[in-house]
Amino acid sequence: MLLIPRTGGRLSAVAALLSALVLVAGCSTPGPGMSQDVPGPGTSRNTPAQVTGGLVPGEVTEIAGGLTMPWGLTFLPDGSALMSERSTGRIVHIRQGRDPEPIGMVPGVEVSSEGGLLGLAASPSFDRDRTVYAYVSASPTNRVVALRLAPDLRSLRQDRVILDGIETADRHHGGRLRFGPDGNLWIGTGDAFSPENAADDESLNGKILRIRPDGSVPPDNPSGTAVYSTGHRNVQGIAFGPDGTAYASELGHRTWDELNVLRPGRDYGWPESEGQDGSHGERPIFTIHPDDASPSGIAIAGGAVWMGALGGQRLWRLPVDGPRADGEPVAYFTERYGRIRTVEPAPDGSLWITTSNTDRATWGGADARPGDDRLLRVELVRPAS
Repeated sequence: MLLIPRTGGRLSAVAALLSALVLVAGCSTPGPGMSQDVPGPGTSRNTPAQVTGGLVPGEVTEIAGGLTMPWGLTFLPDGSALMSERSTGRIVHIRQGRDPEPIGMVPGVEVSSEGGLLGLAASPSFDRDRTVYAYVSASPTNRVVALRLAPDLRSLRQDRVILDGIETADRHHGGRLRFGPDGNLWIGTGDAFSPENAADDESLNGKILRIRPDGSVPPDNPSGTAVYSTGHRNVQGIAFGPDGTAYASELGHRTWDELNVLRPGRDYGWPESEGQDGSHGERPIFTIHPDDASPSGIAIAGGAVWMGALGGQRLWRLPVDGPRADGEPVAYFTERYGRIRTVEPAPDGSLWITTSNTDRATWGGADARPGDDRLLRVELVRPAS
């Protein structure tokens, strides 16, 4: 495995090999929250003892099981959550200690290899407006819609389309939604399996988009359009640090997946650059080989970005200090739960994560096991001294 925090310019092959050897040399017995399974070839066994000044996973409990292709997850003011099912187009209500309760179907969802009903984000004013935003893969283009939920959370209706014109395809939809501390809705899109879209200023694909809740363009967007940054291959994770730093996880091609810090108007290099390779665009703060990642959702908690890995079947802890890497990455739960799609910070300080094993027929990876897919609560604790 080769996983490198970026601390300067492009790393040579020798430096990369040395970094990998350092990671292997630091391995020892797993601590609280670490996978006890025998790791596959090249799997890091870094321990929580290497984590200083932050939190690590503790007890894991199952909130819900038997889920069908869960994708988006968003919390409501009362501490319960809404979850989207990619293949069914349903939104379900999740409360601890109760069975998931279907609310309704989002209209116009078209399912493909990676498409369907994707990201969700509850309005910052949900108590007043009962509105949830959803990313929908559809025809003729993908779109973001505002949904109005009934007061009893037993039905929904589509209120309006707030953004469309995102090119659709079989793959690379992006799909993550997140409200930022600025009150705007941030949207990660994929290149629709056409790399040239990411570099095309006229396209909404391969971009980070930023709009107001009503769909209008914020006056400080650098492009004067919904586009905030360009040159992304397939963004499936967006999160904001306590200082407002914006992060995005991005699926690479053959060599590197990325964690990027988002800055207005910047080009992140795809398709001319991937990870540290290439001379074009902003550089990521972490690069990870796709075999160990294929990242999707991310969350900020305990001094780190927590990143779900699909192909890598693990949860990564990526330590950050604002816009900088702040230590070595640590992997947890390697192959224990299979593919991890979504990671969300819960109101009680834990992480809620969803597995993504029931879609194996689409993209390979972990076999679905009895009880899949699952929604898990991961307690965060201080590492053992």
